[in-house]
Amino acid sequence: MEYLAIIVITFISGVFGTGLGGLVGAVLRRESKKAVSLLLSFAAGIMLAVVCFDLMSEPIELMNAGELPDYTPVIIVAAVIFGYGIVYLLNYAIDKRTNREVKHIDENHPATADDLDELIHSDHFEIHKKERSNLFIAGLVMMTAIALHNLPEGMVIGASYAAETDLIKNLFSGAGFIMAIVIGLHNIPEGMAVSVPLISGGMGKVRATLLTALSGLPTVFGALIGFALGGINKIMLTLSLGFASGAMLYVVFGELLPESILMWKSKMPALSLFIGVLVGFLLVMF
Repeated sequence: MEYLAIIVITFISGVFGTGLGGLVGAVLRRESKKAVSLLLSFAAGIMLAVVCFDLMSEPIELMNAGELPDYTPVIIVAAVIFGYGIVYLLNYAIDKRTNREVKHIDENHPATADDLDELIHSDHFEIHKKERSNLFIAGLVMMTAIALHNLPEGMVIGASYAAETDLIKNLFSGAGFIMAIVIGLHNIPEGMAVSVPLISGGMGKVRATLLTALSGLPTVFGALIGFALGGINKIMLTLSLGFASGAMLYVVFGELLPESILMWKSKMPALSLFIGVLVGFLLVMF
């Protein structure tokens, strides 16, 4: 029953979230950037609050209760670094694959993306606008990259649910459910980055949206892995939560915040982040 519940929740978060982004890309083609910017920064704030006030605090509470050794903080830090590093390496691999064909990526160009198209790799697609077949292939490359990227994000949801003492009771109220929601929001721009080149490359809108949604399927497998590992014992739960925290910290500071700021270069994304942190704190506390 628990595994079935996690499958359903993460299917909605991963497949529906990415598919919704694909639909937005098919219908709106990246319009309404200000609204999406506020949505992403708000989701980042909630995610940051859940990581700091729930995921990373759970092992400390177990240590204070005598169920974990005194060096638990060292384990948490190591797991956080590992989780951050894994997602960073996945993004680095995607950058190497998508940016190598973009002529302006050189020693004179900033290493950090200074344009939204660079950050979500659509600059790779822009150079193929007049080459439909290459544009289509570029979309498939991005779909594969997003699918791989969704695996550790699914582990975050699974590890968060593994920390719940009564999963069924907290299925729609605990940290796992909150993470499922914010990851689903995070998947929207990723879905847009997949569907736009597929459609521009000649694929029908319905088929492109469905194919984009399928790239979110690894979220389900990641959630099952995270939940299974977290349920082995308290040490594995600590490692899983630390990994989840590191992965989400990269998503917040390496993806969501840069995306929101590049979509709307103003102080509003920061305000939305602030509100998101407060809302996330209240969700965790109550």
